[in-house]
Amino acid sequence: MKRIGLPPVRIVTINLKNMNNNPESLKDGELCDVIKGTHRGKSGTVRDINTSKTGHITITVVQANGVRFKTLGKNVVVK
Repeated sequence: MKRIGLPPVRIVTINLKNMNNNPESLKDGELCDVIKGTHRGKSGTVRDINTSKTGHITITVVQANGVRFKTLGKNVVVK
């Protein structure tokens, strides 16, 4: 029988202790990085902070080129 080799697994660890990823600490006009979700890897300025009926914090992030996108507050860290 042939053994089928599995591709190598890449493990990435993020130290969240030093990151400010508390949604309550978000303030309008602060620079942030998106670390999770659809827009992971993007960054910009926090705008329009809202709390939904279910209690989730949503924000609009404006990138340097003017493109806007919405994401959850728990998905960003403040620079």
